Amino acid sequence: MRVHVVIMGCGRVGSGLAKELEAAGHSISIIDQNREAFRRLGPDFKGRTIAGVGFDKDILLEAGIQNAGGFAAVSNGDNSNILAARVARETYNVSNVVARIYSPERAEIYQRLGIPTVATVLWTTDQIIRRLAPGGSHSEWRDASGTIELCEVALHKGWFGKPITLLEEAADVRVALITRLGEGVIPNSHTVIQSGDLVHVTLEESRRAEVDAILLASPESE
Repeated sequence: MRVHVVIMGCGRVGSGLAKELEAAGHSISIIDQNREAFRRLGPDFKGRTIAGVGFDKDILLEAGIQNAGGFAAVSNGDNSNILAARVARETYNVSNVVARIYSPERAEIYQRLGIPTVATVLWTTDQIIRRLAPGGSHSEWRDASGTIELCEVALHKGWFGKPITLLEEAADVRVALITRLGEGVIPNSHTVIQSGDLVHVTLEESRRAEVDAILLASPESE
């Protein structure tokens, strides 16, 4: 699914994200205080470049934040990234927001604000993209026969607030664990899915597309 993504910060990570997301068919606006930074995008970049501060509302509106499906704050300042991410989430209701941080110990604090954070030394561009433009499950492990997989699945927002047991029954999968606020949680029959949870399920590889379709739809449609 094609989405509009706004990126704050056109350093190595931000420019790489912009080019990869554009190559995947998404529309991109990228913000940086230094116009020279846009040179990293190369001559083939078709997206919009905006010089300014990424948490300034006028700059965000110029970048199309009101129509954005994803926002990535990947500048070189933790505080700026979190401030911009909060504005995107709380003011413009962007559904997929991620902030890069340089201090992993701050991750839990920021995630309690409802903002997924990516620690620079531990995460990759691919994992940031997963949170900006989720498009289904991502295989994390498979058994020797290749028939059983452990996958991180993307969820429709309608699953938030629903019990894990409802998801397992609807998709006929087993939830192996949840990553919540940066920590692993083994769910039980009383566990409720929260916004920001990363849900990991075990499933038969042959059913992956079917499971994706179920979990990317609102549970009310089940």
